Amino acid sequence: MKSLRKSSLTPLAFLTIIAVLLRSLPLRFRYLLGYDPYFHLAYIEEALKAGEWFNFFTLANGPWGFQVRDFHPLGLWMTPAYIYKILSVFGVSLYDAFRITPVIFGVLTIIFFYLALRKFYGDKKAFFSALFLALSFGHVFRSMANYYRGDNYMLFWYSIALLGIALAFSADKEKWGHKRLLFYLVPAFASGLASIFWQAYYPIFIFLILSGMLLAIGSFLLNEQERLLDSLALILSTALGAFIANFLGGKFGYGMLGYTGDFGRSIAAKLGVEFGLIKDAYLLVHLYYLVPLALVFVILLLLLSKFVKDKKAKVRAILGLAAVSILIFLLKFPALKELSSVFGMFEGVPIMETSPTTFQDLWNAFSISLFLSPLFLLRFRPGRVKLVDFLLLGLIIPSLYMLSTWSRFVSIGSLAVALMVGAGVVEAYELIVSKLENKKAYGVVLALLILLPTINGVFTFENVLNTKPFMNEAWEDALTWLGNNSNENDIVLAWWDYGAWITYYSRRSPLAEIAPNPDVALYYLGKRDENWAINLGVDYVIVSYYDFLKFDAIVQTASAHPSYNISERYGLVVLPLTLSYGGILAFERGEYKILAKPGEKWDVRINLNGKTISPKKLFVEYHRDITTPELAYSNTNTYLYVNLDYKYAIFMNEEAFNTPLVRLFINASEPYELVYSDGGLIKILKLKHPNVRIERTESKVIFKFENAVGTKLKIWGFLDNGTAVFEGEYNVENKTELELPEEVEGDVVRYAYMEGEKILDRGIFRRD
Repeated sequence: MKSLRKSSLTPLAFLTIIAVLLRSLPLRFRYLLGYDPYFHLAYIEEALKAGEWFNFFTLANGPWGFQVRDFHPLGLWMTPAYIYKILSVFGVSLYDAFRITPVIFGVLTIIFFYLALRKFYGDKKAFFSALFLALSFGHVFRSMANYYRGDNYMLFWYSIALLGIALAFSADKEKWGHKRLLFYLVPAFASGLASIFWQAYYPIFIFLILSGMLLAIGSFLLNEQERLLDSLALILSTALGAFIANFLGGKFGYGMLGYTGDFGRSIAAKLGVEFGLIKDAYLLVHLYYLVPLALVFVILLLLLSKFVKDKKAKVRAILGLAAVSILIFLLKFPALKELSSVFGMFEGVPIMETSPTTFQDLWNAFSISLFLSPLFLLRFRPGRVKLVDFLLLGLIIPSLYMLSTWSRFVSIGSLAVALMVGAGVVEAYELIVSKLENKKAYGVVLALLILLPTINGVFTFENVLNTKPFMNEAWEDALTWLGNNSNENDIVLAWWDYGAWITYYSRRSPLAEIAPNPDVALYYLGKRDENWAINLGVDYVIVSYYDFLKFDAIVQTASAHPSYNISERYGLVVLPLTLSYGGILAFERGEYKILAKPGEKWDVRINLNGKTISPKKLFVEYHRDITTPELAYSNTNTYLYVNLDYKYAIFMNEEAFNTPLVRLFINASEPYELVYSDGGLIKILKLKHPNVRIERTESKVIFKFENAVGTKLKIWGFLDNGTAVFEGEYNVENKTELELPEEVEGDVVRYAYMEGEKILDRGIFRRD
């Protein structure tokens, strides 16, 4: 017990403390980080309020509603809810339980990662690998408080799977015999259970099956043919895991390639596979293609091991077998390349997380670890390389590939980088020490070994401190006001980033959230008009200072629409006030510098690349009042908006000025009415049109018609699973209200208020 406490518990305690402290820093903020976590928390709150994990979420994707089962499996939302139920006895709120859930699973990942590597490599390499993981911003970013994302769970389940493999690998053969292979049930269940926590859990299967194949290669090259049985067991465990994932999908929801989603059906069609017993496109490919190919590969190595004994001949055999396997893969199963199309699903739209990984992304995630990771190759020196090194390449190789595709994958790649750095640094240390004779030099090397993770930790600590919420009091005030001053069935148009905030704070359904919406971008640029918005039931439009900061992204998103070719050359830049002295206001950003002198006639000079120009028109907002002062001089078709309360200016060309985004922010006109403004950050406008308001009594649901010019009301009823069970049309000419008919079936009601065939309003609501 003393030995265990000394060699295992003390490092574990140290790692746990470091990991918890670093990941808990965002708890100092009142708000959650990012956007999506607000959607997740809103759904959890509504589900707990309803007493069931319902599927049809009407507070998202207005006016159609949101099918939760087509987003993530239920485990993503159930986990914080059950943690809350456990911790609520200690007075912990749901909000705080939700905030700390990422920390819990991030720290557990580090613990299991350490325990697994300790079985594989011993104390030193395990400790330093786990320490670099604990100090990796790539991992911290997805496992820190206030930022709830699903990839954290996949890494957690992989760490458990890795521990199961380590237990099987390290078990005493004489004591355990073939019973040790039962430990491979751990990766089977871990990979299967991973499927109910995140829609994109599939990499865990790639890590495991590739580990099995690379273990077989190592066994063949190192003359340890008895380990080929481990390869077969590991590969077969992924097959069992796939069946478990498929079974659980029917209970908790399938992943992003499940048969219920358009993307899953599209991939299945391209692959030429059909859903039957297996209802997920990746799981079909895994069971029908990848597992059989991997098993054949291992069996061929087993046969070759009987005849090929020379090491060079073995290397040639491996290379030849690999070449043949690739040819078979490409020629016999060409459709498998369609799986990689998942990486192009957001091509052309400006999403930070799905943009190609840059060096800056890698530096922010791993800092000096990025340059230390190649030290892992020292493990492959002749006479030093072990089977476990080949096995762990199954994690490293696909992780490095994923790191090169999307910037968000720095989190998934964090385990591989930490492993490479931790094992590589210790390997280099041991190699150097073995050649040293000077004790002072030994001390320098030891100090360097301690210094490296410290430097890494300093960079990560700084990055965590600099990570701040996008949500603020201005947004909270505006969206809370909207929730208190609108109808439960009202639809809100805003930039997609803020959709989850609308769902959470307003409890209203946004037109766009979770993913970019080119139509909303087109609306902001004037390519869609108010009739388009009314046809979708839009009741409120939000425009904000923050939209102008994202103006380039709006233009880029609009350009991604297949039916539009944006030809306008929009120019818009937001400049902060940098100096106010002697009655002169100076705004500056990059190559732009604006000097404005207020007076009876404002003197405005704009310096651009050494050329001085003046705008055609000036708008000044102060204390929520917008004026248009006369200008002393004007020589261009440009426009300037100055906000004296929030101390910024917006300089724009004529194309940008004429967009609805700018017009609604500066000088909205009919059919829009400004109903909320904080004076320059967020403005909410009501889109006036014949409207439907839902009112509830104890037993009735009543449609109230405002500006009742409609002639008919179409009603659709849906079960919670999304199945349409009712469609009806009712005459409401000259009526100001209609009680929901008893004949309408379903848990969810969708409606369209019409004048003839023209849509006047749309909406959706749950009956309960």
